[in-house]
Amino acid sequence: MSRTYLISDALAIINNASKVNKDEVIIPYSKVILGIMDILKKESYIDNFKEIDLGGLKRIKVYLKYENKQPVINEIKMISKPGRRIYTSKSEMPIVRSGYGIAIVSTSQGILTSTQAKKLGIGGEILCYIW
Repeated sequence: MSRTYLISDALAIINNASKVNKDEVIIPYSKVILGIMDILKKESYIDNFKEIDLGGLKRIKVYLKYENKQPVINEIKMISKPGRRIYTSKSEMPIVRSGYGIAIVSTSQGILTSTQAKKLGIGGEILCYIW
């Protein structure tokens, strides 16, 4: 089975694994997904991640984070999809859950959170919301 949208697949795997309290999960590899995982680690949504090689295929192993036996990631909502891309300007950057969540944005400067993009004064494609 071929995967058409790796970002959505990877985030769905993480979302589902956190709901059933898995400690770690293996997701597809791409540079964009690496950027997203870097943001999730910096924002303390995951413990860590690393690139692994499974029989010649690159994958990413993600170590999920829990506090008081509750997952730190409550929900991941995909915004842009292959059939419908959602773009925003710097002035219309979304605020997720009154500041308790983050929006991940693909910009000309790379993968950033919405607050980082707003500080840099750039817009981009909204990939997902995480809270």
